[in-house]
Amino acid sequence: MPVYIAVDFHARQQTISYLTTEDGEIHRLRLEHRPDDPRHENVRVFYSQFEGEVIVGLESGGYSRWFEDMLEDLGHEVWVGDAKQIRLLAVRKQKNDRLDANHILDLMTTKRFPRLVRRSRYSCEILRQMGYRHKLVKMRTMGKNSLRAIAMGHGLTVRSPLHSEKGRIRFESLNLSTMEAVQAAGLIDLIERLTKEIERVEEWLAEQAAEDQKVSLLRTQHGIGLLSSLAVVHTLEPVDRFASARQITAYVGMDPVENSSADRRHIGSISKAGSKLLRFLLGEAAQVAIKKDTELKNFFCRVQKRRNTPKAIVAVAHKLLIRSFIMLRDQIDADEFYRRGLEARSSRAARRRSRA
Repeated sequence: MPVYIAVDFHARQQTISYLTTEDGEIHRLRLEHRPDDPRHENVRVFYSQFEGEVIVGLESGGYSRWFEDMLEDLGHEVWVGDAKQIRLLAVRKQKNDRLDANHILDLMTTKRFPRLVRRSRYSCEILRQMGYRHKLVKMRTMGKNSLRAIAMGHGLTVRSPLHSEKGRIRFESLNLSTMEAVQAAGLIDLIERLTKEIERVEEWLAEQAAEDQKVSLLRTQHGIGLLSSLAVVHTLEPVDRFASARQITAYVGMDPVENSSADRRHIGSISKAGSKLLRFLLGEAAQVAIKKDTELKNFFCRVQKRRNTPKAIVAVAHKLLIRSFIMLRDQIDADEFYRRGLEARSSRAARRRSRA
């Protein structure tokens, strides 16, 4: 029997309930995450005393990465559970750290723990760098917009970049106040620094993608580039845990929300329940794909006539996600995907002719 350790984890402390095979009793304690101990040696000492098969369970959260990495380094198995489902399975309405730890331990020992699939450290690092790049791009865009607002306020309405050397010369020709000139110079310097940092991150991501066969397969599809392929691969990893394309769209948050009752049936917008960054990159990829992929372009035009342009873009992004899932699942490129689709359509047409 393995050692089960249930943890109610918080940023500054953790409440623990654990069950060992030595005495069969449930033990409880609380560990503090001391600010004067950044390596958390007291936590490491406690968990390193257990040998053999050790399973540590905790709710999903945003501040437990160091703790999960420590447990993996010690050779322990980590279970991360769906916090919402864990709470729904609780019988008692009372809630405190001790009861939460006991509840998690009960779910683990009775095989009812709603376990989530954990990404590898490498995938987490890739997605972390992509999120960092995305924030840098947003900051740079805000700087560019602020710079353009200053220029337009003084009658300069050029379409060329204002943060280049020519832009500096244009700003010098304007009748700016002292503080506006300082602000414009600061924004230009900030944009240049952000651009260099974005280029550094993108170079690192390109190095990681160069040796990834899955990324290479996805990039054979029009519209799927470096960022979107990395996001799809490392967000869906491992892809074999999904049994169907419907599960993929629900996981990413691109499945339509249904609100029906009796004879009334209403299908609304997408759920937006998954990765916001992945949905954004798929939308960007869709806008490129409809320019180069004839099939997707025709599909976009049909949806656009019935709905509108934003919904048509989302529909194309939905198709790109499903295509990416099939390509990763079957380890095929875009040409093979199109060939299979053509054969399937030809066989369906042949069956319809035979029935006629």
